[in-house]
Amino acid sequence: MPVVTIQITREGTTPGADATTAEQKAALIKGASELMLQVLGKPLDSTFVVIEEVPLENWGWGGLPVPEYRRRKAAIA
Repeated sequence: MPVVTIQITREGTTPGADATTAEQKAALIKGASELMLQVLGKPLDSTFVVIEEVPLENWGWGGLPVPEYRRRKAAIA
């Protein structure tokens, strides 16, 4: 019984969106499950997929919260 955990930041992928859509999550679940089947032979009905959405301010990169990291990176560009 494999469990696949996918962590993503809670922000939209399109302008004005503030979260991943149900359709995008369904595609992630399908793709991860099919990958487990193709690579490891794990049946679809025995694979669990958990999607964890993390608020952007709780995600760090380069020693900084992501919003600050992005601000600094944009200031350099």
